[in-house]
Amino acid sequence: MTDSLKELREQAISELNTTVDSNVLDKFVLKYFGRKQGRLTNVLRSLKSLDDKQRRLVGAEANEVKIEIWRLIDLKRQNIRNAGKKEFIDLTIDGKKPSLGHLHALTQVRREMQKAFQSMGFAVVELPQIESDYYNFKALNIPPEHPARDMMDTFYLKESRIRNQESDKLLLRTHISTIQSHLLEKYKPPFSAVSFGRVFRREATDARHEHTYDSCEGLLVGENISLGNLKATLSELFKQLFGPLVEIKFRISYFPFTEPSVEVLMGCIFCSDTDKVGSEPRPKRRGGKGCSVCGNSGWLEMVGSGMTHPKVYEYAGYPKDQYTGFAFGIGVSRVAMLKYNIPDIRLLYQNDQRFLHQF
Repeated sequence: MTDSLKELREQAISELNTTVDSNVLDKFVLKYFGRKQGRLTNVLRSLKSLDDKQRRLVGAEANEVKIEIWRLIDLKRQNIRNAGKKEFIDLTIDGKKPSLGHLHALTQVRREMQKAFQSMGFAVVELPQIESDYYNFKALNIPPEHPARDMMDTFYLKESRIRNQESDKLLLRTHISTIQSHLLEKYKPPFSAVSFGRVFRREATDARHEHTYDSCEGLLVGENISLGNLKATLSELFKQLFGPLVEIKFRISYFPFTEPSVEVLMGCIFCSDTDKVGSEPRPKRRGGKGCSVCGNSGWLEMVGSGMTHPKVYEYAGYPKDQYTGFAFGIGVSRVAMLKYNIPDIRLLYQNDQRFLHQF
């Protein structure tokens, strides 16, 4: 630092140390930074008369001095402003209510479903979101040439793994029906379990569809298991979720990993003419009156299910015809939309605080 700048800095600091008045501080600012005769301002103006090397050197030093003095001025001004003040706390003033977070609507529904299944003896298991082609398709009776693969537009990954000396593609799971291929291979019946998580499909989004959404899959395997057991299980689930008067019915469908396959429909809770809660019997007419939510049918599609296909047992290495069981898949997002009357599935995944604070 040049001698003149060093002297100017020391003088400025000395004057600031003895300053105790805001008026004196304002005069100090004019003395050193005034546009016409400010001492540091004049130093900066004189740079144009220096050669390039000296201008860079002196300019950098002058800028450092300027920044340091302004920092000390701000600190001194704050000290003058706070001088003589005593800290005072008014204990009569209401405190600020803290902003607390809360569980997402999907989390609330998932926990409610878990509680219902656990009350019926189902274990809750975790499954990987990145799956292999074998567990996601082949072990569920969906070989490479099967037309059912066209129903699931899949996100494939670049990586593969080796299974039985063959390349096995990796992908983002398209359903949680993989619970069947994993648990049947790992455990010996009887057992029952459900799994919750996200699934991924390459499809266009709209009010009822998302490429990523939350789902639940359940599996029960043992001896002499029938469709009656499946109906009793799902009836109890929907009663716990939507009330004791809820109705369900079965409709023939097709899934490659169940046979027979059935869809489960629930009486529309939006246009039903009976209360969801209470003990009065329902009228003879079944379902709801018909509205825009249920497509004027009075019924809502809720579950894909059926008796586990013999081929699935075969891939898991089970003896033929020794065990029977059922599987079912439920969209957790669909249940949340119905419980909370949410018109668009995309609202559940957009993190809009105005929407989330309603639950």
